[in-house]
Amino acid sequence: MSSSMICFRCGEHYDDETRVRCVCGEPLWFDTPSTDFTWSDSPEMGGMWRYEALLPVEKPNGIARAAGGTPLLRSEALDDAAGCRVYVKDEGENQTGAYKDRGSAVAVPHAIEKGADVIGTISYGNMAISTAAHAASLGRECVVLVPDEISSVRLELIAQYEPTIVQVSGDYGALYSDALSLPESLPISILVSDAPARISGYKTAVFEIYESLAPETPDAIVLPVSSGGFASGIWRGLRNLESIGLLSELPRLYLVQTAAADPLTQAFETGATEPTALSPDETGETIAHSIGNPDPPSGTRALAAVRETNGAVVSVSDEEIQTAQRRFAVAGGFSVEPAAATPLAGVTRLSERGEITSDESVVLVPTGTGFKELGTGNASVQTEITSRADLPELLDSILE
Repeated sequence: MSSSMICFRCGEHYDDETRVRCVCGEPLWFDTPSTDFTWSDSPEMGGMWRYEALLPVEKPNGIARAAGGTPLLRSEALDDAAGCRVYVKDEGENQTGAYKDRGSAVAVPHAIEKGADVIGTISYGNMAISTAAHAASLGRECVVLVPDEISSVRLELIAQYEPTIVQVSGDYGALYSDALSLPESLPISILVSDAPARISGYKTAVFEIYESLAPETPDAIVLPVSSGGFASGIWRGLRNLESIGLLSELPRLYLVQTAAADPLTQAFETGATEPTALSPDETGETIAHSIGNPDPPSGTRALAAVRETNGAVVSVSDEEIQTAQRRFAVAGGFSVEPAAATPLAGVTRLSERGEITSDESVVLVPTGTGFKELGTGNASVQTEITSRADLPELLDSILE
């Protein structure tokens, strides 16, 4: 399959499917051809490949075949905390435990289709793990660029797929721009956070949401935001559904940031159309490390998505994130990483502000499992200790 590339802002078209950004500076996405696609046209296959007709690659081999197809669950127990009718789209059910598998499932095969022998990425978290796993499943070498201060836990998670891991000193955020030029002189395809093929994979999450709820539709969708890539994919998916007649009214799109690094929130609140990068002095530490992005490369597009859908961007504190993470687990039964807990924290704040009402249906998208996260929970866990002989007596005292 092939498609031209288009800039969301200026409308410029490109035939080069390996290009990432427009001459105007904004990221590109695939110009999905017009089609008469309906839900009944989806082939009887699992996961995101039900929507193959709307993707730039045919169903590939490897673990990409199992990507997507995550459950959308009505979670009444979270209604009181959220202040609305809650549905949870649990992206932690993907192969490597995060929504990144949707992007890798399209981007890695697409890069190989365009002649790449070596796949690379810039990440020290879920995208690194996902890219390495998908490259390994297709027999391709993978190079992962990580910051020099990366933790041993994350290194272990990435290293299990045996990519080449390069720790890079200096301004790690500036590596995004560096990476875009690497393929000009090296035989490598660097799949950055907003690579157009990744965006195509991400949009399938919204296809699944709407097909699962049809003929009902959600009033709002809430998700974490870091680079703005996932938000771009969700927006692209909504626009695709609108253009083919499967969506008559856009849901409000709400994005949630950590207060430690919230350039999108600041831009939204001041009415700016583009975010201003935060300096190191303006950026704090956070348990939601995977969304602590002071300079989101797709920030302008994410802000456009929010404004077109009459949504908002909000920031939440680490305390609010921890509370939401606990509520996800105790009330909903979901284990989510700190960044993935932010949609619940964000919707709670939005409900308190009156922007979301109790009778509205809202889809929360926790983006990654909590089972990979070590050291972010409550270290002072209380337990009961007893002998086998005294066990019945102890349980009797607890259960009475």
